[in-house]
Parts: sequence; structure tokens; C-alpha cells
Amino acid sequence: MRVQSSISGRRPRRFSHARTRAAVGLTVAALAAGVTAGAGPAAARPQAAPAAAADCSAAYKIEQKLSSGTTWRMCWRYDSKAGLVLENVSYQPKGEPKPIKVLNSARLAQIDVPYDDGSVEYDDLTGFGFAQGLVNLAPGECPGGTIRTVRVPDSWDPDHPDVKGLCTTTRSRGHAYRMQGDAANKVFQAQGKDLLVYTVNQVGWYEYMTEWRFQDDGTVNMNVGATGSLSYEDYDAGDGRGWPIGKGAKAYATSHSHNVFWRLDFGLDGSSKTKVEQYDSAVTAPARGRQAPTAKTTRTKVTKELAGDSKAYRWWRVVSATGKNKDGHARSYEIVPGPTTRYPGRSFTKHDVYFTEYNKCEQFASNNPGCARGYPKSVDKWVNGQTLTHPVVWMNVGFHHIARDEDQQPMPIHWQGFAIAPRDVTAMNPLTPDELSWQNGHWRPRS
Repeated sequence: MRVQSSISGRRPRRFSHARTRAAVGLTVAALAAGVTAGAGPAAARPQAAPAAAADCSAAYKIEQKLSSGTTWRMCWRYDSKAGLVLENVSYQPKGEPKPIKVLNSARLAQIDVPYDDGSVEYDDLTGFGFAQGLVNLAPGECPGGTIRTVRVPDSWDPDHPDVKGLCTTTRSRGHAYRMQGDAANKVFQAQGKDLLVYTVNQVGWYEYMTEWRFQDDGTVNMNVGATGSLSYEDYDAGDGRGWPIGKGAKAYATSHSHNVFWRLDFGLDGSSKTKVEQYDSAVTAPARGRQAPTAKTTRTKVTKELAGDSKAYRWWRVVSATGKNKDGHARSYEIVPGPTTRYPGRSFTKHDVYFTEYNKCEQFASNNPGCARGYPKSVDKWVNGQTLTHPVVWMNVGFHHIARDEDQQPMPIHWQGFAIAPRDVTAMNPLTPDELSWQNGHWRPRS
């Protein structure tokens, strides 16, 4: 079970999952201070989105110009349940006269952890103090960067609510591109740079690393890594639902799933009135006289709320309703799912992506606490055919954790996540070297 310690400064561990679970609640003072996004009952749908927030103060601003010339800007805040929230995220590659807004907000929306033996299921964000589990980072964990102090709402240690827990730094990611230029008799290559923003939150025996990587080519990678320890008090799965840990076959670690949800509110080019499109490709056998099979790609405009499933030759993009690149093409971001093990045990985990119409009270994918009494508490129930004018994207990525000897001690980090990639945001590769910039739409060398 997970319990909140009554001893100041102590964080909970996940003890034997067969015991009674204890939820973590907000104090009256914290609610009065307004530290929870969307706290309190909300009006029935639809509910208008608030006006765009003003720029944040310097203490809550992240701005990084990468060595390739790309600048990322955003505001951050810390929510009493979701933890780190990023807002007003914009991207400005070299050659663009002003920042291009990408996201109104981006944040975790739930970590659902059901155990294979059916004895317990944890909702780490809304039920078990994920945000209060923010930990201090050692200087070596943020090389070349800055560790910022975070005021943790409803802290378990009210005398020490400030945690040095937010790292912002830069990382190299290897080749951004490589091209052998025959005409120029040279190699064009560049090493990619990323802005890395992350926190670590302890929930039970797990330590979750919430990582956001903003690439200099406009791609955003969202990942959660689970590390820490296996719960030794869960070494009781002798019913075939666990894996033997240690010598012989006495201690069996209980298998379980991690179903991680993210919530993305796009604001491409400063407008929340984005559009959603789904693309499917069908491959058919070679026609007579043809050497290869043929493929045809079909676009479907997603005009109403949707619970979507990933499959081969399917993808989605979120399209700006107002902005175009220098070629006159509508700017968009493509959703790039990561590897996943879809958990079939709950209705809200049965789909990979949900597109819902914006509603202020809909903040968490399950056990959502912010809506009025009687309002559905999970994202699957919010998909009810409403027309999309301000779509919100919910991504679900699952991992089935069957422990192994190598998980101790400490447990190697295992990652789950996805990305959004720019599609027609700029007219060319934003990292194109100057001497190739004339080649937009051309392949022949200049005469």
C-alpha cells in the first residue's frame, strides 16, 4: 500500500499492496490558496477557455538558445497533483523573425498502476502524492545546467516546502543530419542539440523522472522513466503472476503495469482553434506490369471527439487554423507514438490517444477530481461526440513491468513516452546550412 507519513519530512514508500490504500488529500489552506489547477466544481460542458495568460516572471521563465540557433521559450509552474506544468511553449529556429507558439500547456495527466493479481490499483497523480514526492537533485544530475527551487504545494513537510527539484540544461543527441554533397564534394552534417527540462518525483518505492526534450529541429519528446527500487514487501507473487528475485524461487516480485497519460493543449500560432487530421495508408498487391505494391494515403478530418488507436500506416496531426510557413503550407505538429503495451483492464486505458473538446475541469485522465459531482471521472467518458473547436490531446503509453534480477539494486530506469514532430512548421529543415538554403523545392545544382 501507499501511505502518507505523519512524520514531518518523511515521504511514503509503497508497502505490501495487499493492505488498505490511503489517498492523499489537499489541505483546506492549499485549496484556498488556489494551488490546484481547476480545483473545485466546474460548470457543465462546454466551458470557454481562459484568455491567453500574460508572460511569466523571470523566476518562472525558461529561455534557451541552442548552439544551432534555435530558441525555445516557455513558462513553468508546479501543480499540487500534476507536478511540473509547462505553459506558453514557443519555438524559434534561425530565419524565423518571431517565436512560433506551439503549446498552451503540457503536463502529465495520470500514472495508473494496476497490479497483476488484482489486489490494488494506484492512481499516482491524483491519489498518492506524486507532486508532494518531488526530490532534491544533486548537482551532478544537471550537468552544465541550472537546478531551480520549486515551492511544493501541500508539502508533506510544511516547514520545508522548497525543493531544489527542477533541472534545465542542454544535451547533445548525435547526428541531426548528414548528406554527401556530390556537387560540392563535401559532407554536410550537424550534431543536434536539445533543451532538457526534468523533475524526479518519488511515489512509494518508485522514482519517476518526468523528462521534456526540446530539440533544435522543433521536435518535442515527452518521457517518463521509472527507477528507484523494487518493493521487497511485494515479493509475494507465488501464484504465477510474478518473477523470482534473488536465489532460488522463494521471492516473487509482483508484476504490474504503468499506464502513463499526458495532456497537451496546442496553441499553434497563438490560436487554440486548431484542427485534427488522421491519415491512413492502404497497401495493395502489385498491379499487373508493376514491380512493387502500391500505397494510397487518405486524410480524414477529425471534427468530433475521438478515442483513437495506433496501428501500422496510421498517424495524426494537429493543424494550425491561422499560421502558414513561408511556402504557404499550414503549420502542424505530427503525433509520434512510442512503444506501448496497451492495458485492456480499464476503459480509459483501452485507447492510445483521445481528442476532446477543451473543458477547464478535465485535467486528469482518470480519477479526475476537478469537475462537478456526478461528472464522469475519466477521459474515455468525455468522448461523447462534441464538435472539436479547441481540441485537447491525451496520450496513453503503457508498460507491463515484469521484474527481473537486474532490477535490483537500484532499478535501471525504463522509459515510456512519445513525441510531437513539426510538419510544415518551417519551409525547410530549420538546421539547413546557409549554402543549401536556395534548394527549397529544387534538386538540380544552380547553373
